[in-house]
Amino acid sequence: MLRQRASLDVADAVRRIVALQAQEPASPYLALWNRLADFDPAELDAAFADRSVVKATLLRITLHAVHADDWPGFHNAMVPTLRAARLLDRRFRNTGLSIADADRLIPHLAEFAVRPRTGAEIEDMVEARLGQRLSKVWWALRTYAPLHLAPTGGPWMFEGPSSFVAARTEVDPASHGRSLQSLLLRYLQAFGPASTQDFAAFTLLRRSVVREALHVLGDEVEQLTGPGGATLFDVSGARLPPEDMIAPPRLLPMWDNMLLAYSDRSRIVPPEYRTVIFRRNGNVLPTLLVDGYVTGVWRPRVRLPRRCARDQP
Repeated sequence: MLRQRASLDVADAVRRIVALQAQEPASPYLALWNRLADFDPAELDAAFADRSVVKATLLRITLHAVHADDWPGFHNAMVPTLRAARLLDRRFRNTGLSIADADRLIPHLAEFAVRPRTGAEIEDMVEARLGQRLSKVWWALRTYAPLHLAPTGGPWMFEGPSSFVAARTEVDPASHGRSLQSLLLRYLQAFGPASTQDFAAFTLLRRSVVREALHVLGDEVEQLTGPGGATLFDVSGARLPPEDMIAPPRLLPMWDNMLLAYSDRSRIVPPEYRTVIFRRNGNVLPTLLVDGYVTGVWRPRVRLPRRCARDQP
């Protein structure tokens, strides 16, 4: 939808984009402003408030906004990666607890967070269950447990202290493979043609896992030859845009998923700009797209009215 803004409601747009990275509260709003005709930020506020769009840790072990109906399957596809990222980390292992100890806390956490709870409240609950305060236990649980961030209200919805609420989890964990295949198809619908390396970079899943999912999908996907002979995949029968397609200028937010959807960053970011856009601290700066390529960075600038400015020390 970067080529032409679409007339969709917010929840349907989020579903079509698959997931919007949402570490920065403003980023999903700016991402949708780029893609929707007559976008009203209040509509995304309302979607977060009624939980038709939810915010949780998912792809790349970072916060994303996704359609509520997509969250169970996406979480099921990603939970082995989310668990391993925390429970195999020395910071959790140094607590002296086992993985089974952490998993036994999940039902208690789901019951306790049936209404929104602050991180401090959850840490107190965990301490009461364990008989000691181990901050890295909550650090691990908040990444892989079935939780959504609870909106705080007001502009951008998540600018206050973080609260968490239990998520519905009707997907059978045994269907992990099918959830992964579904996520891969959704990714290709939004970002194909793409390589196994691209999907692995978008999710942080292992390439061997991606290759197995492609094999199982069979004729639901088709193989293409990309630039330089690269092997790419797309959903069967997908239409490619014409080579002379017009790509209007766009101001993308921090971590826009167009910049993170491909292992081959040069599809969108000229190599000479890569170290400017992708910072060593993990930030991906807001960018200006012209003809579909990054040509600069931008930032909001707030000016005080002159009368107020003169009153400042």
